[in-house]
Amino acid sequence: GGVARIVHSGGSLTVVDLLQVSGSDPAGVFYGIQSLLAMIPVRYFREPSPVIRMATFRITDGPAFYYRGMHLDLGRNFNGPGAIKKLISVMGFYKLNKLHLHLTDDEGWRIEIRSLPELTSVGGVRGYTPDEHDHLAPAYGSGPDPDPGKSRGSGTLTRGEFIDILEFAARHHIEVIPEINMPGHARAAIFAMENRYRRLMKEGKPEEAERFRLIDPDDESSYLSAQNYDDNIACVCKEAPFEFYETVVNELISMYEEAGLKLSTIHTGGDEVPRGAWEDSPICRAFLAEHPEVGSAGELQAYFTGRLVGMLKVKGIVTAGWEEIAMERKEGGDWTPDTELSGGGVLPYVWNSRGKNLDLGYRLANAGYPVVLCNVGNYYFDLAYTAHPEEPGLYWGGFVDTRKAFEFSPFDLFQSEFTGSNDLPAETPSRFAGMVRLRPDATGNITGLQGQLWSETIKGPELLEYYYLPKMLGLAERAWSGQPDWTSAEDVDVRMQAMQEDLNRFFNRIGRVEMPRLDNIFGGFNYRLPPPGAVIRDGILLANAGFPGLIIRYTTDGTEPVATSSRYEGPVGVSDTVKLKCFDTRGRGSRTSEVAPE
Repeated sequence: GGVARIVHSGGSLTVVDLLQVSGSDPAGVFYGIQSLLAMIPVRYFREPSPVIRMATFRITDGPAFYYRGMHLDLGRNFNGPGAIKKLISVMGFYKLNKLHLHLTDDEGWRIEIRSLPELTSVGGVRGYTPDEHDHLAPAYGSGPDPDPGKSRGSGTLTRGEFIDILEFAARHHIEVIPEINMPGHARAAIFAMENRYRRLMKEGKPEEAERFRLIDPDDESSYLSAQNYDDNIACVCKEAPFEFYETVVNELISMYEEAGLKLSTIHTGGDEVPRGAWEDSPICRAFLAEHPEVGSAGELQAYFTGRLVGMLKVKGIVTAGWEEIAMERKEGGDWTPDTELSGGGVLPYVWNSRGKNLDLGYRLANAGYPVVLCNVGNYYFDLAYTAHPEEPGLYWGGFVDTRKAFEFSPFDLFQSEFTGSNDLPAETPSRFAGMVRLRPDATGNITGLQGQLWSETIKGPELLEYYYLPKMLGLAERAWSGQPDWTSAEDVDVRMQAMQEDLNRFFNRIGRVEMPRLDNIFGGFNYRLPPPGAVIRDGILLANAGFPGLIIRYTTDGTEPVATSSRYEGPVGVSDTVKLKCFDTRGRGSRTSEVAPE
């Protein structure tokens, strides 16, 4: 019982009764403050008051996982410092602590490296070009104009901007993990270094020109990447890519040092090197003949990764990457965990949970790797919420909504596989026959969870926010709270009922508390409002909202509902077609639902 009064006066904080926030370290205190802010009644976020009255409470809490992350792709389409800082702010509020910034890809290099200016002047710009000598060709709808002010395909973070982001993130107890992708997904870097090569050759500096040239110009290998490129793989049989990578890493280290931080982890990408790469490269043929211990062209990716691990280990940096950095390709093309790299300095991020790879994260954890689970069917937030033609987002990996993020079971994901691929009903348990379970002694190797924001379809900050909210709330709940209790129920019906009850509580909080608060904090967010569900039976309109607490408004005259339209309070008689929308506290509406009498 009792009431705690928190009074703001002249910028100071006065507490009547007792308010104490403690933690084992500064981050713990920060998270305690976020818990306090979350307990403040939501009305005070809409209507500031000099006095805030709260019921007394005591909370003892801590995170289930050390790693609670979000990934943001800046390569495919660029979002600048403002959008990144806003994401950091809301991540901090919901106690996420890792921001994986995807800074380089085939379609864009987004971080200034002072010693290699072509990386941003060429690799950070997309627009019309006959030969890609001065900038990259358009992609993902970026258009012909290379002006960063007119195209999401162009744009970079300057050194100063990146340092500012690092400092801002540190104040929110968030570690920024930069990704410099190699040897695949390297097209932007390759074309930038070709520009540098031509410039230096014209200046009569052939040795300097070759120093960072990333390709074998006589390579006739035939391959196609996942994005249908045949020129995006660096030649790992020469020293240039290694010197290039170390040069970039050294500049990143200096940026972190200038921000008063230490660069402790680099994500190296390392994914989607297609079969056929390097096979018809004269340089690689000669290299493999001189180094039979490496093996064949198909094993050059593992060789490259091993070199990077050694290079970064000397600098005290953990090598992270997509799961392929911890795998080796056997004869026949099958991938298996590479036991030589397990247990020391390699952190795989496992995204591929499709089909027979559903257990891939567990296979790596059982082999001794610490892993971050990024399962595509639960945490690829650029996938569309639903299969509706007006719903933005991709669907190659199914559909991902807030429920998918919430229901994930980190230590026994088979217990949360309520649906199969593309959201069709799950098959019988035989679907999982032969799949590897996580060993009890390997649960500590599941270091955390991460949501992914790939930017092929993200055109600007508002759409970015639409994709990650409210999905991110499901991730934050699972990453902080850990394995849900209902997963222990073996009977699927009992398990689903318990999960549904838990989900109902969670969705009620989202609709009644979190969404109204998101309308007001950090400038407000363009989170997705679900369209209402509705049906007309015997002349009676029945409707509900995906998140209880949202306002439903409707019209019967064919016009689109607005914030002043009739409010749906309960079953109501209608005789015509009805249009409905959900609205937030700002009067912003969802997509329209339309229902006609039977």
